[in-house]
Amino acid sequence: MSNPTHPLDRSVLPRITWHNEVKGITPMTIARTALRRTLTVTATAMLAVGALAACSTGGGSTAAAETDLDAALEAGGKLTYWSWTPSAEAQVAAFEEAYPNVDVELVNAGTNTEEYTKLQNAIKAGSGAPDVVQIEYYAIPQFALSDALVDLGEYGLDELEDQFSASTWGSVNIDGKLVGLPQDSGPMALFYNKSVFDQFGIAVPTTWDEYVEAARQLHAADPTKFITSDTGDAGFATSMIWQAGGRPFAIDGTDITVDLADEGTQKWTGVWNQLIEEDLVATTPGWTDEWFKGLADGSIATLPIGAWMPGVLESSVADAAGDWRVAPLPTYDGTPVTAENGGGGQSVTTQSKNPALAAAFLRWLNSDPASIEVFLESGGFPSTTAQLEDPDFTGFESEYFGGQKINEVLTQASKDVATGWSYLPYQVFANSIFGDTVGQSYANKADLNAGLAEWQSQLVEYGNEQGFSVSE
Repeated sequence: MSNPTHPLDRSVLPRITWHNEVKGITPMTIARTALRRTLTVTATAMLAVGALAACSTGGGSTAAAETDLDAALEAGGKLTYWSWTPSAEAQVAAFEEAYPNVDVELVNAGTNTEEYTKLQNAIKAGSGAPDVVQIEYYAIPQFALSDALVDLGEYGLDELEDQFSASTWGSVNIDGKLVGLPQDSGPMALFYNKSVFDQFGIAVPTTWDEYVEAARQLHAADPTKFITSDTGDAGFATSMIWQAGGRPFAIDGTDITVDLADEGTQKWTGVWNQLIEEDLVATTPGWTDEWFKGLADGSIATLPIGAWMPGVLESSVADAAGDWRVAPLPTYDGTPVTAENGGGGQSVTTQSKNPALAAAFLRWLNSDPASIEVFLESGGFPSTTAQLEDPDFTGFESEYFGGQKINEVLTQASKDVATGWSYLPYQVFANSIFGDTVGQSYANKADLNAGLAEWQSQLVEYGNEQGFSVSE
């Protein structure tokens, strides 16, 4: 995003109508067990060195900001932290042990949309927001543009950039402000049931054309089996458009252009329309018991999805241990490229009465080796380069995945995430109406472009109603 040409009227976002139609469960709501990824002394040292470098390379102002954070930790105080992550409770306990003068009240205010509604209500009321809040990447712009999030650059945390992957760091930088720190990431890969592919002699696809052919071959051989399941999910669709080179949302302050018929979007629908119209994908809603059963019995043979998926499979599809493998996401022309799917970080709210202490807690939460170790043990996929580059992490052999070194594939995917993607500053609302627009194309097995056109029309109308200047 570029810097805004004029400031956003703070009355804009409080007037946004928040919807609860989004019933899909996000990745972090699923109970995930550890993949037994362990941090080694090498990884810990790498992160510690990175932190020291961050403290020393920014000049006097950065050093002063770091000193302020250290002083805040020494002085102590109370913080409220909203999070639904599986690792949050253990992370808070580890933090309080390291900094006994700080008391962190952990509150699960609900998952994704439920929490965001409560946060938005607190912003409208001018009180009631936590000091630190978990926000997924797609929702961050909505709160950042209402000036509800602290610019962490004021506390020197912009010096931590080299500690995070480029795509996740970009997701917490909005209009020149660092409004959060990344925690997990979701670079996409292809998770596939090797036993099913072997049974029918199907080669693992490397391009999307091959993926369509694999879908046809599989369904022809056994009509009860499908290449994947998709009933219309906004997060999946936008990630796939991202990977295909689509950039449908252009943001310049309050000036927005929505173009869901751009070349990249058309590239994705050109592939996915074939699967939908030929009945080659299962119509099983994601994150349901039926969906997990399909992943276990092989009737759903692949998942193009984020790198957080191994923990979900291990904990929720235990009966399929040994059957699944991970491959790079198929491409359109053989050039390795992928996108983020899911993930998020934490921000400090401007309602915090002790923002320096909150920023210090956030610095520890997403850059301290002790915190990251807890996070990895909960099954999360890191955004921190120390882990992504650690041979012991990349060389981890997953028993569930038949001994495959799955992190070699997933860390490479992190490097291959395409740049230049932007979410709408009202993406939460956009996602909530996806089912009523594009979802109808899925339900009718019709051209996805028609559904995208209706989605675009409603996004333009809604954005203009909220005080943005939105064009097509």
